[in-house]
Order: sequence, then C-alpha cells, then structure tokens
Amino acid sequence: MEQKSVAVIVIIVRKPDESAEKVNKILSENGDIVIARLGVPYPKRELCIITLVVDGSNDRIGAITGKIGQIPNVTVKTTFAKL
Repeated sequence: MEQKSVAVIVIIVRKPDESAEKVNKILSENGDIVIARLGVPYPKRELCIITLVVDGSNDRIGAITGKIGQIPNVTVKTTFAKL
C-alpha cells in the first residue's frame, strides 16, 4: 500500500507574468489532492506566493513539486506532517 501524507507546499514565483501560467497548469492537473490553496500577489517585489495544503501519496506530492521546481523563476519547498 502506498504511503499517503498531508503536506504543506510553498511556491514562490518570481516574475509571475512569465511563470505563473505553467505553475497553475500543474496545480490544476493535481487539484484532486489539494485541500486548501492561498495565493498572495506581492507586486512590490514582483512575486507571487502560493501556499498549498495537500493530501496524497508521497510519490505524487514529490512529482508535483519536482515539476514545479523545474519552472524558471520558481522556488518550491515541501514540509510533510508527522502523523
């Protein structure tokens, strides 16, 4: 049986005009494991900060963050809950 986890993913998108569409496409494709999403634009620094709470397999969460991390101008970090 595949291990499932609850995790928090934080995504920082620099130059959102160039990268946000790619990030949102990946998030939309995986919306079934998203419990909550908060997006905060920060135009002063030309940033967008996205926080996700997800519940899914460790492999799937890792695949999502891996894809997002390959997008230029994007930083992603994940923290898994200890259950």
